[in-house]
Amino acid sequence: MIAAFYRPLETRGETRYSLDHDPTHDPSEDGSAHRHGKPSPRFFLPGRSYGAASEWVASPGGDFRIVASQPKPDGFIPAILEVRLKPGWKTYWRDPGASGIPPQMTLDPAGGVSLQSIRFPAPKTFGEGPGRYVGYDAPVAFPLTLKRTGNGGNVTIRASVFLGICEDICIPVQGDVTLTLKSGEFDNPLDGARIEKAVAALPERPSGEFRITNADFDAAAGMIRLKFVLPPDADAASADLFLAGPEGVFFGEPIFHDVQRAEGRADVPVKLSRKDRSIAGKPIALTLRAGSRSMETTLAFD
Repeated sequence: MIAAFYRPLETRGETRYSLDHDPTHDPSEDGSAHRHGKPSPRFFLPGRSYGAASEWVASPGGDFRIVASQPKPDGFIPAILEVRLKPGWKTYWRDPGASGIPPQMTLDPAGGVSLQSIRFPAPKTFGEGPGRYVGYDAPVAFPLTLKRTGNGGNVTIRASVFLGICEDICIPVQGDVTLTLKSGEFDNPLDGARIEKAVAALPERPSGEFRITNADFDAAAGMIRLKFVLPPDADAASADLFLAGPEGVFFGEPIFHDVQRAEGRADVPVKLSRKDRSIAGKPIALTLRAGSRSMETTLAFD
């Protein structure tokens, strides 16, 4: 067997301010701001407020857009890819399973922005056996790690987005979105709250009460063998694992053993499709979900 060490992925974001209501609720959308004859004082908007959201790109199963805020001093741009699924439709995680299309995005470098990564909230498993896939069945927002490539001034996010949105069959959806962030202009607080809510929904970092305690690769059996600890308040029966690796590495449905209130074991089938039959040195992203909580880390095998 090959032993693994693990390190956390990007730090989970923290909400910079809290509200006593859903921060993504826009009172202008349902008339609640004027229900009692005067605007609700939930937000104090600046004298000039500019929305930081592209137009929606429509498809039969759902729509998508990009929401972004002004670049930070270090050049990073808070942003999300927001997918508004219609009832009964689904979209995919970073490793969708045997079939499916993970979210993909390409940026036009002429806009002065580069894409560093797409981050993913914890998904769900759908189906069984060969038809099993991993994704989302409700509206979802994927935080984006964007960075300004110029020295200042306006930046324009020109993105080509490719998604799989599925009901009984999968419909590939491709569309282009454009969003200009003008230097010196204010963000709309509602858009900022949407971004913060999406970052806060990402899996947490490993902790003493929620982590992988051991990982080995059994090459003869073609299995990654895992031991893990769950939070005391987690629903152990609902535990699920999701793995994503580099091209040519595929994972089967996890097999759970002895999952009790605080800890458990699982074996994950691994298939290698290339001539290189080893996973040594290949980082594997792992998300462990238990009830309403999820944790993300990286496995790296020697």
